[in-house]
Amino acid sequence: MWNGSISSSFSIEGIPVQVITYGHHSKDAIAIKVNSPLMQKGRMAIRIRLPYPSGDWGDRGNHWEHTEKHQSSVTISTANTATIKHVLDTTSYYIQSQWTGKASFKEKQAHYFTLTPVNTNSFEYSCLFAPQAQPALPSFPATRQSSIQGWQQFWKSGGAIDFSGSIDKRAFELERRIILSQYLTRIQCADDYPPQETGLTYNSWYGKPHLEMHWWHGVHFALWGRPALMQKSVDWYFKVQDIAKGIAKRQGYEGIRWQKMTDNKGREVPSSIGAFLIWQQPHFIYFTELLYRAQKDKSVLNKYKDLVFGTADFMASFARFDSAKQKYVLGKGLIPAQERFKAEETFNPTYELVYWHWALNIAQQWRERLGLPRNPKWDDVVQRLSPLPVQGNKYLFTENGTDSYTNPEYKTDHPSVFGALGMMPQTPMLDTALMQNTFNWIWSNWSWQETWGWDFPMTAMTATRLGDPEKAIQALLMNIQTNTYLPNGHNYQEGRLTIYLPGNGGLLTAIAMMCAGYDQSKGTLPGIPKDGKWKVKFEGLQKMP
Repeated sequence: MWNGSISSSFSIEGIPVQVITYGHHSKDAIAIKVNSPLMQKGRMAIRIRLPYPSGDWGDRGNHWEHTEKHQSSVTISTANTATIKHVLDTTSYYIQSQWTGKASFKEKQAHYFTLTPVNTNSFEYSCLFAPQAQPALPSFPATRQSSIQGWQQFWKSGGAIDFSGSIDKRAFELERRIILSQYLTRIQCADDYPPQETGLTYNSWYGKPHLEMHWWHGVHFALWGRPALMQKSVDWYFKVQDIAKGIAKRQGYEGIRWQKMTDNKGREVPSSIGAFLIWQQPHFIYFTELLYRAQKDKSVLNKYKDLVFGTADFMASFARFDSAKQKYVLGKGLIPAQERFKAEETFNPTYELVYWHWALNIAQQWRERLGLPRNPKWDDVVQRLSPLPVQGNKYLFTENGTDSYTNPEYKTDHPSVFGALGMMPQTPMLDTALMQNTFNWIWSNWSWQETWGWDFPMTAMTATRLGDPEKAIQALLMNIQTNTYLPNGHNYQEGRLTIYLPGNGGLLTAIAMMCAGYDQSKGTLPGIPKDGKWKVKFEGLQKMP
């Protein structure tokens, strides 16, 4: 992880083989170096195979059927280079290869090519993927240098946490997860598009990102002092704003209604759930507020203001005014983050109410920072927003969910009521005593086996804001399958979802807050137990709102 190298050593019939691979830090390119006497006799080859999409939920890029449905052709072939053009439906791209020394490049069969080195014990090869053929490729030494410099710059900048000297036996495992999660989210979640939940490893949900998950993929970059890595995908929203405006207009709302399940061009995917989710909507305000906090520069406000204000316009128009109660209501016609409630019946989910209140207030702060008058509609919605629903000294998950605490179905999926004080700071809407009662009940009664990887860091953040650091640590390390972190650091969920990056991003978000604190906390390390068993040093972490 320090320099981005992947080394592999093995033997064939007692003859040693060594392969080292690097990924370029700014280009879609890899480079390898192979050392083996096997190449002297032409007994070792590099294989290039091009699959066709399976169309399945979790396409892993190994579907070799339907060769007739795509085209692969060699457009350039020289002594040391080869270029393949690959056409998939309306998509085309180029795979450019270059190598040192003598080698034979051949098309073995459709979509299957081999590169066989001859008369050498050492062979260097690099490969670049691009929508258009490029005039030059980075060599193995150039790719290696890019990888080394890029990774060392990453590790030497931003935040760091050190548990050395801790005698609590959980410290080592927590530190292992933190370090590996930084590496995995850097390679999987820090590009120009919101990532899918399995990143670049394989296609979950047909290769489509979910914008409600973008918070879990991206917020930690800003809290770890690397806001530029979050900004890359935040700027994608500029590219899809016209489609998002069209969604709002078609549904009779003002402003911008951000997509839920989409593709890289912003086209929304049909979904019986996605069309009703709303908690992705305030995320854009959260992201840009973090970017502003990182720079405190008016240029950030001017860059994002139109999208922030458009986001707030939709939120204000989505809130329906109930003339009988003289309150604004969220719903009916929504599904909350806990996807267990029917859209046609659901209104006023607790977490979404708090997020609406917070985000509209932040949007007003943006207007004031820019010297603009407050938006009266936004103020009216904030001032007359429905109160959080309460039953039996606990918060209901939604106002219509009066059987939340008795129906077993509602003890599953995300305990998203925790988002109201965890992901969110304490707002005037929320009473911490009621949230403490809610937390205690969920902690003891929830069906934790039926949860997702980001539920545990969300629980840890709520425990931290409630002043219970021991529960925060327990939540991060709860012995539940969906909270499994494999030896390579990936958050395992189940057989079809063997990696889950929102869990990794959530872990980093939670631990940053547990160490650096949050705006309303006193001092640092609010999420670390004060029992003398923890010795924690950190630097470069930013407070959470």
